[in-house]
Amino acid sequence: MVPTRPSSLNIAILAAGHGKRMRSGVPKVLHPLGGRPLLAHVVDTARKLAADRICVVYGHGGDAVRQRFPDPGLRWALQDPPQGTGHALAQALPQLTADGVTLVLFGADPLVSTETLEGVLRPARAGALSLLTIELDDPARYGRIVREANGAVQAIVEYKDATPEQRRIREINTGVMAAPTECFARWLPAVSNRNAAGEYYLTDVIALARKEGTRVEATRASNVIETLGVNTMRELAELERLYQRAQADLLLDAGVLLIDPDRIDIRGTLECGADVAIDVGCVFEGAVRLGNGAQVGPYCVLKDTVVEAGAQIMPYSHLDGATVGANARVGPYARLRPGADLGADVHIGNFVEVKASSIGRGSKANHLAYIGDTTLGAGVNFGAGSITANYDGASKHRTVIEDDASIGSNCVLVAPVKIGRGATIGGGSTIAKEAPADTLTLTRAPQVTVPGWKRPAKKPKDRKG
Repeated sequence: MVPTRPSSLNIAILAAGHGKRMRSGVPKVLHPLGGRPLLAHVVDTARKLAADRICVVYGHGGDAVRQRFPDPGLRWALQDPPQGTGHALAQALPQLTADGVTLVLFGADPLVSTETLEGVLRPARAGALSLLTIELDDPARYGRIVREANGAVQAIVEYKDATPEQRRIREINTGVMAAPTECFARWLPAVSNRNAAGEYYLTDVIALARKEGTRVEATRASNVIETLGVNTMRELAELERLYQRAQADLLLDAGVLLIDPDRIDIRGTLECGADVAIDVGCVFEGAVRLGNGAQVGPYCVLKDTVVEAGAQIMPYSHLDGATVGANARVGPYARLRPGADLGADVHIGNFVEVKASSIGRGSKANHLAYIGDTTLGAGVNFGAGSITANYDGASKHRTVIEDDASIGSNCVLVAPVKIGRGATIGGGSTIAKEAPADTLTLTRAPQVTVPGWKRPAKKPKDRKG
């Protein structure tokens, strides 16, 4: 039988496995790789292929999986209880278009490239059953690709059912396959569960395809990392390191200076300009952009942050939802929380925390300070130990500090309050009313000396022999 040329693309993602070897209550496909669930990587790949329909077959922990992926563009099929990969695909078929080609992916195999998958799809679009394989030095317990003398694919034999001779084969099945959807619809009802595991193997469709004269073609993956899946925490950790090294190599190829490519973690996207330098132990989460010449010192964490050209992030600083202006300097040991917006040439020093505040060009808070819910102008000096008291126990209030003001050490600015342009606040002051521009404002209790005062002495402890 020669099927008509498929007109659409379906992708079925099999994600119903229990993942018992993970020894975790979290569904296997929700464990993170590069800061995102394993399944998220697979769904993103499916979207890049411009699939007409994407169906996720779920089972164990299904409610948690569906809640994590609320996208209305995804279709869902329940497999309960799981009875093998063939049974899983059969649950997805009612969600797919009958006239298209179907590509089968796995929710815990996250790193196959769109280029490789396009290679798998080409034979399927011409009417063949198309497989993705890889040759391994140690094929372990994977299903083996059995070929005829002329090289044609004869069968995939699962490790449990393989003979000793078949187990010596190094070419293994990755599980990824594609065929016209009408072929899968015809083959799957004929798949039997008479095997060592009592499951319906999707790989049994190869024999059915050959029996009716459908071509079986295999495409070998160019890189083993594309074929790796996750079944244990050890495998997840190993895949994480491979993934992170691949991200580091991309940065190196783009001209980024990485002091040690094996000590960087990218858990989202990292966009770098020219001449960016990143020291060891840094973590990048969400969407981070580093401008030309930006420098990030060791052991920093940046999440959803923009660092403009020439800025320096000193060691052990944490930035979350922040913007750092050109040539600014942050840290060491600084914390920028969501809404921190630093202008050009701003200095934020050690043990300074900034939240929901804009800080104008050239302003400085160099030591032990808290700036929250504040509009702080240009050229301001914010002294050591000073804070904006922005919360009254029920609501947040805003502090306004105008250009060129100087806030002395150990001051408390009780919001809502305004510090005028060029005003000076004397050290140790608590300011709850507006401080006029170009004046000195301070609040201090009179200094008192008490003659003859004696410091209380501790009573000696009784010692028992």
